[in-house]
Order: sequence, then C-alpha cells, then structure tokens
Amino acid sequence: MSKLVQALLSGILFTFLLDAFLFVGIKTHYIDFYNIDLYYNVLFADHQNIYIFAFFTLFIGFIIGYTKFAVSIVGLLFILVLTLFVPSIGKTVGEMLLMQKNIMHKDKKYTYIGDSYYNGRNSITFYDYELKKVIILDKKRLLK
Repeated sequence: MSKLVQALLSGILFTFLLDAFLFVGIKTHYIDFYNIDLYYNVLFADHQNIYIFAFFTLFIGFIIGYTKFAVSIVGLLFILVLTLFVPSIGKTVGEMLLMQKNIMHKDKKYTYIGDSYYNGRNSITFYDYELKKVIILDKKRLLK
C-alpha cells in the first residue's frame, strides 16, 4: 500500500475514534444529565459533519503519515477529547453543541418559550419557562 493510502486510512481510523469518544462524553454528561431518551447511535449518526470529519481525517492522516511527532499530536487530541469525561466539561460542550436557549415554539393551541435541550428526529426535549419543567414537543404538531 502506498504511504498516501496508509495515511488516509490511519486518519479515518483515528478521527473515528476521537469522534466516538467525543459523543460518549456528551452522552454521559449531557444527554443522561437531562434524562433525554436517546440512544448513543442516534446521537452519533445525527450529529456528524462530513466536512469536519474530512478535515480531521486529512489532518491526522498527514500527521501520522508524514511527520515524526505524530504520537504527541494524536495523543494530545485524545487527551483533549477525554476531558469530556469530566462531568462539567462534558455538560458544557453538550450545551454548546445541542442546547438552544430562550427560543419559542408554537402549535395550534399553545406557545412554548424556553430552552431546547435536544432537537431530535421526531421530537424536541424542551424546558418550558412557564411550566418550569421539561416537556416533549412533537415536531409534527409544531407550526413552522
């Protein structure tokens, strides 16, 4: 195999591992913290960005294939991702990526104002300011 193909495959492998640990940290300390009924696979699949994944694949692949300090850079990236297993950091990163604060949703009868904890495929886990509790909003019933 050529060095370029090995670098690309190594980049894909290590980027996938980093990505998986990133979402495990978010699932553990954000999704589970707010008791959102969501499987890891759905979280992982729904929040992939192909451009970011491709960038890190090429970046990490280049570092592994063509530099001498690959272990230190990839090790540093793993340490950064593993910091998401610290509860406060995992929760903060989950909030930055998934939470929308102070938004409004309407259906035919009601207007909901609050924080969207998670915007899923079919429903939205939403904290309503007026009710002072978490509710599940069905996306099919909401007005656009």
